[in-house]
Amino acid sequence: MIKEVLGKKLGMTQVYREDGRVAPVTVLRVGPCSVLQVKKPETDGYTSLQLGFEDRKAKNVTRALLGHIAKAAAGGKAADEAAKPEEGKKAKKDFSKVVAKRFIHEVGWDGKDELAPGQDVKIDVLDGLAYVDIIGWTKGRGFAGVVKRHGFRGGPRTHGQSDRERTAGAIGRAHSISKGVLPGKRMAGHYGTERVTVRNLEVVKIDKDQNLLFVQGAVPGATDDYVIVRRNPKPKRVRLVVDKKDKKGAKKK
Repeated sequence: MIKEVLGKKLGMTQVYREDGRVAPVTVLRVGPCSVLQVKKPETDGYTSLQLGFEDRKAKNVTRALLGHIAKAAAGGKAADEAAKPEEGKKAKKDFSKVVAKRFIHEVGWDGKDELAPGQDVKIDVLDGLAYVDIIGWTKGRGFAGVVKRHGFRGGPRTHGQSDRERTAGAIGRAHSISKGVLPGKRMAGHYGTERVTVRNLEVVKIDKDQNLLFVQGAVPGATDDYVIVRRNPKPKRVRLVVDKKDKKGAKKK
């Protein structure tokens, strides 16, 4: 069983459920993903799959990566056999026909399925799931101050500091035994591009013809950002609503 599959965030919209309710959803394009490498305990010490998503021009990829992808395209054979030069010439290997991938990531796999390099993993692996976990990377906002990064309210705009209301203020420990700045002090710095996992997103719809996955709720990242869709076999916790009863045991009207 493949535990994760690669995809891309296309945007947000709303769809109607079967009962007529409107559901705000995020549309993801999931797969098809190419199997680039199959790792097993006999050869690598553990079990996993290396998947590649979305085609890319070979001229924009290093030759080392092209050789690795060519090996997968040849069904696991050596890269020398996958891209042989012309006979009688000492030329470089021709990787022009190799289809490179933009997003390459290693995913979990139990090792029970019969998979080989060069095969495709489609959205069918998510069939029957009611909830999934989405792993993405938040939008990058560059260098940000404490008001934007941590939500500080800033200082007053009076008493001679009308031009410094968004500053962090004092950061040191002048009246402590060990002077200096506390480790982990919330200050200005790089904001965004952090890996975030959103759990228990409900699967509203799956379009196998166009490889689209509709999940209810928001997904981290901007439009066209890559995501990882992880299987979530555990059902979402549902709050149990119990009717209130009076002291005699009869239900209140």
